[in-house]
Amino acid sequence: AGMRLSILDRYIGSVMLKATAMTVVVLTTLLVFFDLIDEMDDVGEGAYRMADAFMVAMLSAPRYVFEGFPVAALIGSLIGLGAMATHGELIAMRGAGFSRRQIVMAVMKAGALMMLLVFLFGEFVAPASEQWGERHRAEKLEQQVTLKTRYGFWARDGQAFVNIRTVLPGARLRDIFVYEFDAAGRLTLATHAEQAVYRGNHWQMFGIRQSQIAEAGIIGRELTEARWDSLLDPGLLSAVVIAPTMLRIDELYHYIAVMRENGQSATEYEVAFWVKLATPLGTLVMLFIAIPFVLAHERQSSLGQRVFLGVLLGMSFYLLSRGMAYVAVVFSISPALSALIPAAAFLAIGVFLMRRQH
Repeated sequence: AGMRLSILDRYIGSVMLKATAMTVVVLTTLLVFFDLIDEMDDVGEGAYRMADAFMVAMLSAPRYVFEGFPVAALIGSLIGLGAMATHGELIAMRGAGFSRRQIVMAVMKAGALMMLLVFLFGEFVAPASEQWGERHRAEKLEQQVTLKTRYGFWARDGQAFVNIRTVLPGARLRDIFVYEFDAAGRLTLATHAEQAVYRGNHWQMFGIRQSQIAEAGIIGRELTEARWDSLLDPGLLSAVVIAPTMLRIDELYHYIAVMRENGQSATEYEVAFWVKLATPLGTLVMLFIAIPFVLAHERQSSLGQRVFLGVLLGMSFYLLSRGMAYVAVVFSISPALSALIPAAAFLAIGVFLMRRQH
């Protein structure tokens, strides 16, 4: 049975992976298309051209793959398993002595592989590609050259160079260095500020130490706070304040800690943290739900009905997940709870349907 089982696992797995991959491509293409329409509004501003809009939309694709994966897995497995049922393959497998449990296990093994794939994707591919797209967009729109290094964020501001070590949401900066040069390219003023906040139309710096560099030598002075009329547009910083969805799990964890230390609310980042964990889990739950639907109507239901059912269930899962994320932010419910409720609810539905099957 061991040998036969591995063949069964592989067969069911490949059928489901193919169908899911196909669904992911269709869903992502649709979402990217809507994104492109959205981006077209900005074409013509700054140096932002049609090609840029296209590139930015394409770079958002990996995030849509991640977010839409549970839905795609559900639709894909309904199509894949459904096709097997329609061709009588599931009945043949049962005839060959496979228990329903073995078939369910084969599906779940494929699910575990998908779960790993979607997790890795959400960690390494999606955040990097979206950050890249955002930065490209900001540079073209604002026409300010920026550079992100491991020593923070660098930008040119008139005759000055700015280095910001930490950028927090809500246009708050920590650990800022400003180097001002004269026309001959000599350093005249070096400023370090502990933090800066954007106030309507200017930046306010706090905890400032300045070194004025002149022929006679260096003059140092300290200020508690000062106005900083920088050309740095907070819009440009939004490319550096990485949206919660664009961070890896470890980065999110770090961000949350820093924001809590600063007495800032980190709910959005906490929600993103749990969504990153809940999405792969949701994928598994979606596959689990697909099984009773396929087994219940092995021969009767058509492909169209299955796809429709999958879209209906999948969208309700997607909307519930989205909705819960907003609820967590607005009503400050535990982010962990809000992210895991949709998966738990659908798991309960799945278990109930499985029970009814028996």
